[in-house]
Amino acid sequence: MSWRTVCINGIAKLDLKFGYLVVRKENISKIALNEIAVLVIDSTAISLTTALLNELIKRKVKVIFCDSFHNPFSELAPMYGSHDSSLKIKKQMLWKDEMKAQIWTRIIKEKIYKQMYNLIIFDYKKEAKLLEKYISEIKLNDETNREGHAAKVYFNALFGMKFTRDSDNSINAALNYGYSLLLSTFNKEISSNGYITQIGLFHDNRFNYFNLSCDLMEIFRPIVDKMVYELQPKVFEKEEKICMLELFNKKVMIENKEQFLMSAINVYVKSVLDSLNENNMLLEIYDEF
Repeated sequence: MSWRTVCINGIAKLDLKFGYLVVRKENISKIALNEIAVLVIDSTAISLTTALLNELIKRKVKVIFCDSFHNPFSELAPMYGSHDSSLKIKKQMLWKDEMKAQIWTRIIKEKIYKQMYNLIIFDYKKEAKLLEKYISEIKLNDETNREGHAAKVYFNALFGMKFTRDSDNSINAALNYGYSLLLSTFNKEISSNGYITQIGLFHDNRFNYFNLSCDLMEIFRPIVDKMVYELQPKVFEKEEKICMLELFNKKVMIENKEQFLMSAINVYVKSVLDSLNENNMLLEIYDEF
């Protein structure tokens, strides 16, 4: 199983040679492709060959391209992630609304639970108690928007009463960076399983290519929140971004085993897809982080 997160920056040329990623800078270095789980291209001054791109796709390496501000901007994904993609997309079109609603409700409940866990470990007991109350009040499809109420209490406790998610500051920059890493990972898992990311459970924005990924990643956002709270970035530049890449080295418990985050996301995504296809709740959700 691949495990390395590799970040390439500065001026470089990347190519493929005998199963290795060759990085040509002032010096030449090689990294075995079978070790790489995530490759971050963190510079617009990097060129790479199509032979390397095809091999990365073939090996299902997560490849993220950053823009000139070093923020994740695009990703590499296969056009056909599974040999039977056509069949799976037909199934996706037939997912039942009731099961989608049940899964979305469970996702929101687990997300608030994990937010509550963060509040407890950072000693915000009063706010954690309030989130516990919101969890008990959740209705199907979160019709009363307990998620929104919980988010306000949660972020104000962690980052201050003046904090809002639409403010332009280093905290939000770090959160958005971490969430974008998560989103690209979910895009990869969904497309690798042969499904399309545009058709979601709850998210249904015609301009969003990643509705399903946005749905499924909600449970994992509190892991990013915890990292940002511990980092408390005064600025969000290269050093802080490298810290956030540690996200991929996080381990969680899932299926009674400690697994790297990407493996846990693989297990979780497959369980969501199985639940929808079999019209039966079979979710596997991480329980520690």
